[in-house]
Amino acid sequence: MRGRLIIAVVIALFSVIADYSNTTTNPLTGETQRVALNPQQEIALGMRSAPEMAARMGGLSRNEKAAAAVARIGAGLVERSVAAKSPYRFSFHLLADQRTVNAFALPGGPIFITEGLLRLLKTEGELATVLGHEIGHVIARHSSAQLAKQQLTQGILSAVVVGTGDYNAAQVGQLVGNMIGMSYGRGDELAADALGVRIAAEAGYDPRAMIRVMEVLARASGGSRQPEFVSTHPAPENRSARIREVIAKQFPQGPPEGLKK
Repeated sequence: MRGRLIIAVVIALFSVIADYSNTTTNPLTGETQRVALNPQQEIALGMRSAPEMAARMGGLSRNEKAAAAVARIGAGLVERSVAAKSPYRFSFHLLADQRTVNAFALPGGPIFITEGLLRLLKTEGELATVLGHEIGHVIARHSSAQLAKQQLTQGILSAVVVGTGDYNAAQVGQLVGNMIGMSYGRGDELAADALGVRIAAEAGYDPRAMIRVMEVLARASGGSRQPEFVSTHPAPENRSARIREVIAKQFPQGPPEGLKK
């Protein structure tokens, strides 16, 4: 028993030390964070994962005009915003899935939006804020940070199993780890909203379009959304309030005239 406990302590200690050794400061956001991958590894992972991810969502859209618009607007956001200073290889893709209302980013730059979400957006500005939000996830390195948390949790769970020999204890630890991950997920979404506001505005779009997107998402949920406490995404109405705060802070006199809606 003593030997098992010593091994458990060593495993847990090694996991914590390894986690802290990956601490870095993001030069674009100024945030100090622990990440599992360097930018080159993030790019490689995103490029390898993109085809499989697209296939799982019904493949790429055959609507060439809409796909070209997504790619054009996305590229413009990167070129005219803080994202241009990042090392990532951004690419923007329209997925054929017409039922799922979603957009997401892979590490390193591949960004996807479904036809199901695109058809609900009414203006170029709304699309720009959605893509800006996803660009925000990439430059904030949220995927790599989430992976680092998962690696730490897995290491500690291994220590629990070795030290106690109790699988039920591991299950409890996994549940706690999942809830911690969910809370960070909500924080990541709000951080990406703030970056999306900044990116859209820098590229010439009215960031208030993101508030309209939240209204679209609220309607699309159809009242079936899980309670916010156990959801990785904050409620759209709560995100709207935070987005208004971010816009007010960035533009105390209101967004300038002439921005694309």
